[in-house]
Amino acid sequence: MKKLMSLLFAAVVLVAGVAPALAETTLEKISRTGELTIGARTGSPPFAYVDAKNEWVGFSIDLVEQLVIPSISKKIGKPVKLVKKESTPPTRIPLLSSNAVDLIAGTMTDTRTRRDSVDFSITFFVTGAQFLVKKGSPIKGIGDIGGKRIAAQQGSTNAKIIRERVPTGQLREFPDQPAAFQALVQGQVDAFTNDGIQLAGLKVKAQNPADWEIVGDFYSYEPYGMAMRKGDADFRNAVNNGLFEGIESGKFFELYDKWFGPKGELPYPMSAAVRSFMLYQVVPK
Repeated sequence: MKKLMSLLFAAVVLVAGVAPALAETTLEKISRTGELTIGARTGSPPFAYVDAKNEWVGFSIDLVEQLVIPSISKKIGKPVKLVKKESTPPTRIPLLSSNAVDLIAGTMTDTRTRRDSVDFSITFFVTGAQFLVKKGSPIKGIGDIGGKRIAAQQGSTNAKIIRERVPTGQLREFPDQPAAFQALVQGQVDAFTNDGIQLAGLKVKAQNPADWEIVGDFYSYEPYGMAMRKGDADFRNAVNNGLFEGIESGKFFELYDKWFGPKGELPYPMSAAVRSFMLYQVVPK
């Protein structure tokens, strides 16, 4: 009996020792396939969207292509090809969990709740929630939405905050930004709430931009990070190192200006406070 128990114990120890080695890390997967698969939006300008040439472009895409991929390539010692798959707020964490994508590169807010399921890179953009309304609307901020029909994206932090802070608001959730904006255009809702920068992107691309206003002070703080599977420290370090090097070299700010500078697709100047915050993230803690 003692001999049998000893053999069983040895088998358990052996399996426990071997099991971790069987799990493929993200960097090992990328090295094996030669591909980094990201989840990104197709209609979230100027972060990630499909342009008139049917090409997937945007600030988030540039960050991955020009900063993250070089860092990963250096880490694994071989070229890496970028593969893009569409993700939305309801699908992005399941896509990561199922290994369908390796990284979510878009407008995903880094929250404590989400950190229970995924890890985040350093913050690469800071904004806050506001409202897009028809010009002349009586809605000027979150204090005016009681009883009003408010559009939000499914699974967004904005929807959660509205539901908690203004239960009298008639929240209506849509699968993506274009659908929510179309509901606003058609008069099905009174306002669309989202992060201010995303609303600005929709407004500038609207058929008649002057017909729409972005209103209200930020009612939430929205730091965007790139999400990845939880507990994969080596991969997270590779992603962060790419962003760190981009910030230190100034390449990060060049890409920001390309999309958000005075001549960018969506002028949204980086404040001195945000720039200082970005640089602070690079300082060794």
